[in-house]
Amino acid sequence: MMCELGSQSWYSTKMTMRRPFAELSLVALFLGLYYTIFFRYTAAEGSAFVGFNFGTQLSVVPSPPQVVSLLKIQQITHLRLYDADSSMLRALAGTGIQVMVTVPNTQLLSVGQSNASAVNWVKNNVIAYIPATNITGICVGTEVLTTDPNAALVLVPAMNFLHTALVAAKLDSQIKISTTHAPEIILDSFPPSQAFFNNSWNGILKPMLDFLARTGSYFMLNVYTYDIYKASNGVILLDYALFNPLSSSQVVVDSNTLLSYSNLFDAVVDSAFFAMARLNYTNISIVVTETGWPSQGDSTDTDATMDNASTYNSNLIRHIVNTTGTPKHPKEAINTYIFELFSEDLKTASPTMKNYGLFNSSNMKPLYLLRLTGSGPLLANDTTDRLYCVAKPGVDDDFLQIALDWACGPGRADCLGIQPGKECYEPNTVAAHASYAFNSYFQQNKAVDSSCDFNGDAIITTTNPSYGSCVYPVSRNSSGNANGTIFTNATSPTSDNGSNGTSAAATDYLALSSPHIHILLTLVSLCIVIGGTSKL
Repeated sequence: MMCELGSQSWYSTKMTMRRPFAELSLVALFLGLYYTIFFRYTAAEGSAFVGFNFGTQLSVVPSPPQVVSLLKIQQITHLRLYDADSSMLRALAGTGIQVMVTVPNTQLLSVGQSNASAVNWVKNNVIAYIPATNITGICVGTEVLTTDPNAALVLVPAMNFLHTALVAAKLDSQIKISTTHAPEIILDSFPPSQAFFNNSWNGILKPMLDFLARTGSYFMLNVYTYDIYKASNGVILLDYALFNPLSSSQVVVDSNTLLSYSNLFDAVVDSAFFAMARLNYTNISIVVTETGWPSQGDSTDTDATMDNASTYNSNLIRHIVNTTGTPKHPKEAINTYIFELFSEDLKTASPTMKNYGLFNSSNMKPLYLLRLTGSGPLLANDTTDRLYCVAKPGVDDDFLQIALDWACGPGRADCLGIQPGKECYEPNTVAAHASYAFNSYFQQNKAVDSSCDFNGDAIITTTNPSYGSCVYPVSRNSSGNANGTIFTNATSPTSDNGSNGTSAAATDYLALSSPHIHILLTLVSLCIVIGGTSKL
């Protein structure tokens, strides 16, 4: 194979890389590049997660098996409990779902005053359930500093006692200990760079931060953007609170750091980072343990609507799972738990606090639809029986372009809608055009699972990707999967016919675009490297 680079060919005698050692290096480079391409999705394993809180102050409390079934259907992989309920922990056994249990505030005095009590708590609420149940965190109390100041003095001792018990059980590397905080402990939080902790709590916060740094744990922060937005009396824009796009004049700039903030969530999280930095703690990560948006409230809560709740949670999930990070810590994973699975109508709280749930506890159905295109497999919960095929989030444009060209060419997909001037031409991105072409091909091939593959670069979803005047053709899910989950090709069911539903055209594409295409791209990359080397 000749790989021409201008007048210099692969086999040019001018290239010193023809020496045996250089040829060996070239082989190593080839293999490295090839496996980088072949395993290009593995990096996503370190991306941020979105979990859910599960509280039980409900008129209708679903059974633990019902809750676990919902978690599986919606591909929720992280759950935070407000206690360590034995029935729930048993139901979670064998699921692999990562569980955070909680020492309720009512048990804090006991655990914080006696090492023996802490050992018993760990024995009865953790050791009794692992390894079958994947317990990965212990939350010691809930917003203790602001809601239960009488217990604050035993908070750090309780954390230390519990950690000692985990060390004795050799579980300290698997299970991390922390405690949640309300945003009220941070003062002067805007601009974020001016933020600092309420000094009256320094006697507790400093030992706590020492503990988190020493044990490799994280600072837990509850971020109630709706409350902050409402309290601002119009100073904070609704779009800023909801993660909606802003004009350049609406983006908020921290005058001290010149960091730009396009949403309230990031500003609150960064205020906590800056507050910790003021106390000389710069290497502690943050986990947002509660955030969300109420779907209703009282007459004063005009922006507590289902539409705004859908917008906030949809945008939040996309923001987190894409590991966007914050302006202070870009690309850093900010793991986040949404508040909450079910609205807790029996809470002694404001009307909005009783309406944060995403699902109806009576029938396990979503209370409103989420728009989650581009957010991975989590919570595509629009409960429709319509199926679409779209580009998989995170796939490199080069691979999507190859698949797009095939779909609109040999695959004979109807790509008229993405031609210049047509209704689906904008946004003029490879990912958007590929999604339209993939879906067209998918529908033309009777929406069998194997026709939404494109060498692993596409996924089947029940979330309608249509927008504005751009309408995607659709088919019904004949297999009855109506739970709204996004199926990846690795786990999607196959059809019953002998060929697993693969059309001849799909087979041709698979043959064409298997690793051979990736090897070809790798060789092109090698040509570029060699071409540069030849000029040395």
